[in-house]
Amino acid sequence: MNSFQLSIVHRLPQSYRWSSGLTGVQVEPIYLAKTTGAENTDVNNTVIDNNVIDNNSLIGLKLLSEEGEAAWQIMKRLNQSLQEMQVNCSVVELDGEPCLFVHLEDESAVMCRLKNVGVAIAEPIVAQYPF
Repeated sequence: MNSFQLSIVHRLPQSYRWSSGLTGVQVEPIYLAKTTGAENTDVNNTVIDNNVIDNNSLIGLKLLSEEGEAAWQIMKRLNQSLQEMQVNCSVVELDGEPCLFVHLEDESAVMCRLKNVGVAIAEPIVAQYPF
């Protein structure tokens, strides 16, 4: 197991899915409009079944500690580390940066593995004031 000390990843806030016909190569965000009493729809107003959302949902992890070629190399190593555990994942370019995409159902195992190999996980901090 490799050590990735000083590597910091951030979970992207959006949910994603593989682009049609481009599994493992290209992702697209899942935009959902949920209204009380209404069905889930995507941006094209196509009704989406919640089971399909769960089965096809991906989470993205972006490296914060490195950029450029160094980021690509680290993400490829993270990808290999996860595949050793038989977790399906892919490194895909998103907004010019490498991002690691895994199925939503594997999120806990992925986060555990990353922490065990020395990767820091950046989490959002919400300040709450007692006003």
